[in-house]
Amino acid sequence: MRKVLQTSPLLWLLLLLTFAGVAKPGPADSPLGGQWRGELKVPGGSWELVITVIPLSNGTLYATLDVPKQKISRMPVKMEVKGTDVTMRIEEAASKFTGKLAGDGKKINGTWSQPSLTSALVLERTTGAVINAATFKPALPYREEEVVVPNKVAKLRLTGTLTMPQGKGPFPAVVLISDSGPQDRNVVVDNYRMFNILADYLTRRGVAVLRYDDRGVGKSTGSYQKATTTDLVSDAQAAMGFLRAHYKVDKTHVGMVGHGEGANVALLAAADKSAPNFVISLAGYGLPGAEVLRRQQVEIMRLIGANTQQVNSALQLHEQMLDIIRQTPNNDLARAKVAAMLRISNADIDFTMVQARATQLTSPWYRFFIDFDPQKQLRAVKCPVLALNGGADLLVAANRNLPVLQKELKAGGNKQVETYKLAGVNHWFQSERAEWPVVNGQLQPTFSPRALVLIHGWVAQNSAPPTSVAKSAPPLAKQVKSASKAPGGSTAQTKRAAR
Repeated sequence: MRKVLQTSPLLWLLLLLTFAGVAKPGPADSPLGGQWRGELKVPGGSWELVITVIPLSNGTLYATLDVPKQKISRMPVKMEVKGTDVTMRIEEAASKFTGKLAGDGKKINGTWSQPSLTSALVLERTTGAVINAATFKPALPYREEEVVVPNKVAKLRLTGTLTMPQGKGPFPAVVLISDSGPQDRNVVVDNYRMFNILADYLTRRGVAVLRYDDRGVGKSTGSYQKATTTDLVSDAQAAMGFLRAHYKVDKTHVGMVGHGEGANVALLAAADKSAPNFVISLAGYGLPGAEVLRRQQVEIMRLIGANTQQVNSALQLHEQMLDIIRQTPNNDLARAKVAAMLRISNADIDFTMVQARATQLTSPWYRFFIDFDPQKQLRAVKCPVLALNGGADLLVAANRNLPVLQKELKAGGNKQVETYKLAGVNHWFQSERAEWPVVNGQLQPTFSPRALVLIHGWVAQNSAPPTSVAKSAPPLAKQVKSASKAPGGSTAQTKRAAR
């Protein structure tokens, strides 16, 4: 999709791949909820587009665009629905889709347009992953139940799924914490259900797992758009407290597994007095928030073919906007200034897109994140920490973030820190395509087997009685045959899968 997306590069200057799009109110049971696919014809071929639409409990629609062949994931989509007329605006790609929902609700017929390209496009509703299996579904080897987690601090309720191993227990347990943007409990990306896979793997091996819908998602109450990273810490702590109160859970061995921003939520919780017993960081940030956003912009602009001058111009404009946001505490005034700068920078940008972007950039989450420095809290973390980052992660560069995490955690005297760089693993911990299984003739993404082994190994290592750990538990690097040392003191995985 490089040729298609490289027009209007300034629209990429404020890219937040994992931040929620703004949508107008709609029914909670919107007929658009689900996943839609279509083939977009471009010069020299076609690209599969995947639109995921999630109705939120406050009546809005959260939507994202995936283009698997171009490694574009979770690009925010602004949706407008009037009767059967559907409009989708993808401002970062300077693109728009206008269509009409068919009477049977299974197709949206319309037109995709952007500078230098206009093409007919039909989006068809999908039913999820294609599988080749009998309709009979065997019983899971563990108990799975719907639960409600009260957060008394924030006065809200989180809905989730608790998976419990068979037997009397007590079992070690973990709470899964999602990346930024309103996510459901499974963290669905295309047909890949990241947290569902992780929870299944751990529970089959004797670990209780709690995963929950973020604020405002599903039946969870509260507003994600008004929450900062610090606010989300209280959600994770409430989930941890729920596990510790469960009669089948070993309350002395309850940890947190966080992904992306969720990893930093877990580390912030670990710096608190009511800390988890251990933490597993997946694609966690070591650099300050503003630097993370800046590097994400550089990577994505390079991906779409922007030249050095375009990248530098975009970054310069980005820094000017950050100064405006920091110096203007009044949100109405800050939004007006940001909107004006956006219009000056690109006269062709749609007014509604300008308003949507200005609202995002002055949100409580964004204001907090641009000045968020995780290093300030890492030295207060005393519990065991395992940090895993993917070598193919374009959003959180392993080479830059892992050494910082390791250095700052150990600087506080924490001697139980291990870091690993996983070769070929992306931000969503999908393994290399060569390792994906083929189902019905199609490759199906899967959670990195090497990462799963390391995650379970860390839980087991930090849940065993102290005497048995001292006698029998070698470092994880020795438990995973494919581990080898990488520059910067972290550990890299070779291409052999740890089975």
